[in-house]
Amino acid sequence: MAERFLVCIPTYNEILNLPLIVPAVLRQDPRFEVLVIDDASPDGTGELADQMGRGDPRVHCLHRTAKQGLGKAYLAGFQWALERDYTLIFEMDADYSHDPKFLPDFLVAIVQADLVVGSRYKTGVNVINWPMSRLLLSYGANLYARWITGLPLTDSTGGFKCFRRQVLEALNLSRVDSNGYAFQIEMSFRSWKKGFRLAEIPIVFVDRVEGHSKMNKKIVREAIWMVWWLRFRALMGTL
Repeated sequence: MAERFLVCIPTYNEILNLPLIVPAVLRQDPRFEVLVIDDASPDGTGELADQMGRGDPRVHCLHRTAKQGLGKAYLAGFQWALERDYTLIFEMDADYSHDPKFLPDFLVAIVQADLVVGSRYKTGVNVINWPMSRLLLSYGANLYARWITGLPLTDSTGGFKCFRRQVLEALNLSRVDSNGYAFQIEMSFRSWKKGFRLAEIPIVFVDRVEGHSKMNKKIVREAIWMVWWLRFRALMGTL
């Protein structure tokens, strides 16, 4: 059976970005398929995804009844993928801040790894259109997370990732606690503690093409305390 790769893309009011990002993903490799995970977008994003799926069998849509957060959306997408025969499962944003042109680089890196993270900071600072305050917050958060957890990544909060199927099968996804940007730290930390091989590839992150950022103070607070909780649970053997 030919390999199939699934790219999970959570959406909430992304009707302008969806017609751009989905075809760009599918162009990268014939093995790629897209799962749009829509949180009942009032702008019709989910309906558009259904329409795209009717025209292309490589496009799928998972409808959720309400806006429940980024982490919950990814977990739903991962479970959907594990119920089918995908060998690699990706996560990326809908807003083109994660450029699909980097997807082939993930395919190269995953040969020697189990989880590949697209890093904004592996080869310096590769972020475009962010204000200095946002950049300092992100860069400092990654230094903080690495110091507290020991996680060997330069960009543990990044959401452009590729998992081998075996990684997600080995993790107890029902025990993943975080939902915002801390979700990215937690998934990488759990994978690392399970003994899986982590790798990073450099990407260029460009701020949103359309729409508004989902960053807020609640997401920042969650990331601050979650790294300590992960470290404590790892020390206690209850992760």
